[in-house]
Amino acid sequence: MHGYPRWLKRSFSPDGTARHVRQALSDLRLVTVCEEARCPNLRECYSQRQLTFMILGDRCTRSCQFCAVAHGRPQPVAADEPQRVARAVQRLGLRHVVITSVARDDLQDEGARQFVEVIRAVRGENPEVTVETLVPDFHGRRELLSCLLGEGRPEVFAHNVETVERLSPLLRPQADYRRSLGVLAFAASCEAGSLMKSSLMVGLGETVEELHQTFRELRDVGVSHLTIGQYLRPDPDHLPVMEYISPARFARYAQLAYDTGFAWVTAGPFVRSSYHASEALGRALHQSGAGQGGPLRAGNER
Repeated sequence: MHGYPRWLKRSFSPDGTARHVRQALSDLRLVTVCEEARCPNLRECYSQRQLTFMILGDRCTRSCQFCAVAHGRPQPVAADEPQRVARAVQRLGLRHVVITSVARDDLQDEGARQFVEVIRAVRGENPEVTVETLVPDFHGRRELLSCLLGEGRPEVFAHNVETVERLSPLLRPQADYRRSLGVLAFAASCEAGSLMKSSLMVGLGETVEELHQTFRELRDVGVSHLTIGQYLRPDPDHLPVMEYISPARFARYAQLAYDTGFAWVTAGPFVRSSYHASEALGRALHQSGAGQGGPLRAGNER
């Protein structure tokens, strides 16, 4: 497809806050998925002090056909990374921290222990902060998920199925749709107090019926919070966009998800998995009566 529809065209001038965020990240030698994945909301989110730290380096051991993050031989794990993330959170005054990572299939624990160490360091320096983890599938290894959930106990546990089952092998040849559902199901069963979240891209040729089936399967494994966004091709080496979804259709998708039983849905052309991430947790905490940083059991927000 050539050219973008009008609803995908917008301007945004970065303010001083966005520049301050970028400088802090540079000073502390940290990367964000916002920049590495070329997120269209980067300047907006930085200006609102919202960002997603990407730990364990900037090179992924997998090569998904939708993702702009570089892949190849990864760097050694940086021992001081947890402390640097904690300092960035403090310096930027963040109240909700989203932590993701590249896939690290080269590591014995696939990076699970580093997630725990980052969470501990962040909370040690910022005791009032809430934490959201957006994790790779860890090959479905329950001992790694148990480590992250049992020791890290993030307020939000997110793992993205990314697309409907039929298209998953095309988009994620080194992952598996059913394995991702299993990751979410096991995480929900751990009763770590985490809100369960996932995300989907549209515009890749999926049908409404396939989306509805995916919604049902996500709800069946315990996911209560969902984001839906437009797939945008990072470069000519990645999959092409099959369709640009209108804002009106995004609204219909959101309503269909709510009708399927989700407690919180955000859907739109620019929505990404961590877009306005604190809103989902804030609403759930308010509805459950839990305080900031307090425990949130899986059923409280429904």
